[in-house]
Amino acid sequence: MVPKLAGPTIGLALGGGGARGLAHILVLEAFDELGLRPNLIAGTSIGAVYGAAYAMGLDGKDIRSRSKEVLGRWTDIAKHVLVSSRRSLHDFWKSRPFSTSLLKPAALLEAVFPELQTLQFQQLKSLLEVVATDFHRHTPYVMRQGPLLPAVAGSIALPALFRPVEHDGRVLLDGGMTNPIPFDLVLGKADITIACNVLGGPAEEPSNGLPTPLEVALSASHIMQNAIVNEKLKASAPDILLSPNVERYRVMQFHLIDDILDNAAPIKDELKRALEQRLNAAS
Repeated sequence: MVPKLAGPTIGLALGGGGARGLAHILVLEAFDELGLRPNLIAGTSIGAVYGAAYAMGLDGKDIRSRSKEVLGRWTDIAKHVLVSSRRSLHDFWKSRPFSTSLLKPAALLEAVFPELQTLQFQQLKSLLEVVATDFHRHTPYVMRQGPLLPAVAGSIALPALFRPVEHDGRVLLDGGMTNPIPFDLVLGKADITIACNVLGGPAEEPSNGLPTPLEVALSASHIMQNAIVNEKLKASAPDILLSPNVERYRVMQFHLIDDILDNAAPIKDELKRALEQRLNAAS
């Protein structure tokens, strides 16, 4: 267990949620604008991706620009990470993606943040804890040391989309299956704890027609993850809990990055006000 950090410290937990997790970028930009850095970051799934990028020293603007650049050429990236490129991207998303091992999570991460290939946890500028799910033990698995790439790859290995990751003698799947928003990992270790919940709730207006098999699988996962989070919040909660306006977006709508960031933009000022109040009260 990481000991409680010395001094006035901030712990940040970034949850999973697919494309909805693009809203995490706004949280990181808020820290930059305040001239602050969290001392401890815990991340699950896309929260682990952006948490790792921030912990290795990138700022929010750089993370935003890289995300936009990659998502702007999403077809090329998908061809790079597909194990078999004989099927079109359209066919991949629309068909039954239950044949396992379709996407390599490490290859996708390398396309966006190539620095992850060589970094170790011990080289990061902030303490980082990455959550995956241990397939055989049916439990969360938290990684705090060793190579960064396989840890984050395991954290995003969502069944039906990504190949499971073998690491530390375990088979790892998406961390959201067991700890969707890992605020429990920062509670008691920092003076101020913040969590960003990008799971979202049900859409205000249900879409017409039957969902695709992929949409069913992803939505079912998020329904279960919301249930886990609601139970966790009954026992304890972070000092600041952010819930950006991302309900209308589907898990794989990364191409809507500009729209997602525009709609979630109010959480930046919300976090800055809440954090400044906490810091003033602690001084």
